[in-house]
Amino acid sequence: MLSNLVLQDTIKGIKTITKCDLTVVGLDGKVIASTRDDVIVNRSDVISFAESQADSQEIRDMRFFKVFDDYQLEYILVASGLGDTVMVGKMAAFQIQNLLVAYKEHFDKDNFIKNLLLDNLLLVDVYNRAKRLHIETDTRRVVYILESEQSKDYSTLETVKGLFSKSKNDFITAVDEKSIIIIKELSDEDGPAEMNAIADSIVRSLEQGDRGGVHVAYGNAVDEIKEVSRSYKEARMALDVGKIFFEDMEIIAFSQLGIGRLIYQLPIPLCKMFIKEIFTDKSPDDFDEETLATINKFFENSLNVSETSRQLYIHRNTLVYRLDKLQKSTGLDLRVFDDAITFKIALMVVKYMKYMETLDY
Repeated sequence: MLSNLVLQDTIKGIKTITKCDLTVVGLDGKVIASTRDDVIVNRSDVISFAESQADSQEIRDMRFFKVFDDYQLEYILVASGLGDTVMVGKMAAFQIQNLLVAYKEHFDKDNFIKNLLLDNLLLVDVYNRAKRLHIETDTRRVVYILESEQSKDYSTLETVKGLFSKSKNDFITAVDEKSIIIIKELSDEDGPAEMNAIADSIVRSLEQGDRGGVHVAYGNAVDEIKEVSRSYKEARMALDVGKIFFEDMEIIAFSQLGIGRLIYQLPIPLCKMFIKEIFTDKSPDDFDEETLATINKFFENSLNVSETSRQLYIHRNTLVYRLDKLQKSTGLDLRVFDDAITFKIALMVVKYMKYMETLDY
């Protein structure tokens, strides 16, 4: 049902043009919206007219009209005062009926999109409902998920809607209380660079509004509407994995997750078993800050001893000493590729386990 404010604005605008007073009344006889503060509509007149076969009728110097929503009586419209109340009343009733259709279609589209994202529809229902709602089924699309400190704030939502208001094949919705979901139409030429640019435009527009902690994740592009849920799941995983392994990044794509995507899907007992087998009673995060900083910088420089020592402002022999010390305590030599990979994965597994522990509280 339309909001009272929408109805009030509609009839107020019509009165400004026609000089005719209009009142929208519910089927129970209560006034919902009116251009007159002193309007009095007899409840018995409303009920009597609603039960009659007439579409319009003059009662007590007022012209009554029926407003239908898909053949079901929704409102009674009353026109009074100066002007051609018959013509104005018919025009106003027609306008309200169109608003009802538009509102219903918008509501149905949003409901359809949410169920599509959550895989709550049979395949045949996806195409049938898309056709009925005039949604293109073979348009190329990608799903973005936006989270910020004010994700569901009204102004944030309106800002995002404003960015994608030009295309009828773009949809903005939400399936939870934390995030805003954008289903963006793409051209055949749009690739990773263009998709990342779209994500960047979302972040930049929200940063202008002084909204902190903005993160945008997105999945892979899909060619058919039935695959939109897959892009959504990819974007959701990208957002979660990004919080664990790429917390400093504002934008994260599913295609960029690398080994983090595999670790994220490991059961916690298996992770604990892996850490125990590699380090016995120790853990990679038990090392002091100096050792961890050395390890991370060594990985950043692709196991290059000279470049790592230069960036750490230490002598090459000092770095070699630290790596030898680490090898003695763990049995892993980070200068050997296989050992370096094992250690890197262990660091990521520990980080994943710590993140999952925070979700349990």
